[in-house]
Amino acid sequence: MGPLATLQPMMASGAMPAPGSSAPVAPAREEILRVEDLTVSFDGFKAVDALSLSVERNELRVIIGPNGAGKTTLLDMICGKTKPTSGRVMFNGLDLTRMSEHRIVRAGVGRKFQTPSVYEDLTVFENFEISLPRMHGLFQSLTFRRTAEVRKRIDAMAGEVYLRDQLGRRAGQLSHGQKQWLEIGMLLMQEPQLLLLDEPVAGMSPREREQTGDLLSRIAQGKSVVVIEHDMDFVKRIAHKVTVLHQGKLLSEGSAAEVQSDRRVIDVYLGH
Repeated sequence: MGPLATLQPMMASGAMPAPGSSAPVAPAREEILRVEDLTVSFDGFKAVDALSLSVERNELRVIIGPNGAGKTTLLDMICGKTKPTSGRVMFNGLDLTRMSEHRIVRAGVGRKFQTPSVYEDLTVFENFEISLPRMHGLFQSLTFRRTAEVRKRIDAMAGEVYLRDQLGRRAGQLSHGQKQWLEIGMLLMQEPQLLLLDEPVAGMSPREREQTGDLLSRIAQGKSVVVIEHDMDFVKRIAHKVTVLHQGKLLSEGSAAEVQSDRRVIDVYLGH
C-alpha cells in the first residue's frame, strides 16, 4: 500500500498525524461558552473573582463547591440576570455581558432556577404549549393555532421528560420531581443550545434522580448543559467534566475522580 492510500482514510476520518509522529490526532473540540476574567462585587465583596473557564459543545459540565462559592452567581451572569463588574461571557462568538436577558434567551441560552417555575393552574400540555417560541408576544399569541404538528411536538417532548401520561393534569398537581421535569421540557421547547440548571434533582426521590440523570445525559448528546449540584454520587454519574469553585475562584477542574482526589477540594468542600 502506497503513502497516498494510507493517508486517504486518515483524511476522511479527520485524524491527521502530528509532525514527527505517525499517530493520528483527535479533532479539536468546539467551544460554545467562554468566561473570561469574570468578576462581580456586591458592596465590596467579590462573589466571583477573576474567574475564567470554557465549556465545549455537547458537554455536560457540573459545577460544585461550598455555599457562597459563587456558583449561582456565575449562572446569573451567564444568563444576564446579574451584570459583571468586569470581564465578559462569550457564547457562540456573542458577548453576553452586553445583552439583555431576553436577547440572551433568543441567542440560545436556557436557564432553570432551583425552585420549579411552572404555570400551576394550566395543564402540562398548556405549559409546553405556552413555552413555544411562537407564543412569545401578543401578536404571536393571538395568531397561534394548535396544529397537528404542535400536538406531535408536545407529545414527543412529554415523552422525553417522562410526562406523556400527565399531559391533561394541571401542573400544580404534579410531584416536585415532575415539576422539575416539566420546566426542563419547557426550556427544551425553546430549542436552546446551552442549558443552565441549578440543582435540578434537589428534593427528588431516588428513582426520579436516576431518571433525571438519564435525561440530562440524553440532552447533552445534542446540547451543552451546565449543572450546579451537591450530590457527588449524582455528579460522578453524569459529569463529563467537573469545575470546583471556592470563594468566587476556580479551585480545581477535571473528571469527577480527579477533583475528588484533589487535596484542596477535600479540605474546603468534600471533607466537611
